[in-house]
Amino acid sequence: MKVLLALWLWCAAASACAGELLTVAPELWDRPRTARVIHEQPAIKQVLALYLAQPDVQLVIHHAAAAESLLQAEELRTWLMALAVDAARVRLVNDLPPGQPLAIEATQ
Repeated sequence: MKVLLALWLWCAAASACAGELLTVAPELWDRPRTARVIHEQPAIKQVLALYLAQPDVQLVIHHAAAAESLLQAEELRTWLMALAVDAARVRLVNDLPPGQPLAIEATQ
């Protein structure tokens, strides 16, 4: 019974975060990256939990128009694929103002 309650609470919390735009820490790009470093980022950890909990969730990486922002978004997409995220379920969207850090969200 406790396991079912815990699972229900986890799923409820996960679905509550769906559609929320989460900022990827700009400091991520200041140091070498590994799968562990990527996975430990709070925003990424949250959307990955949603991705795993709900099979119809899509991940959206929001970036600015600058070349550096696009390169960061593409690198993040590649790291997500290395973490076993299906490439078909990850989109890049150029909709952030210049200078704003990447953001990620889980959508249905």
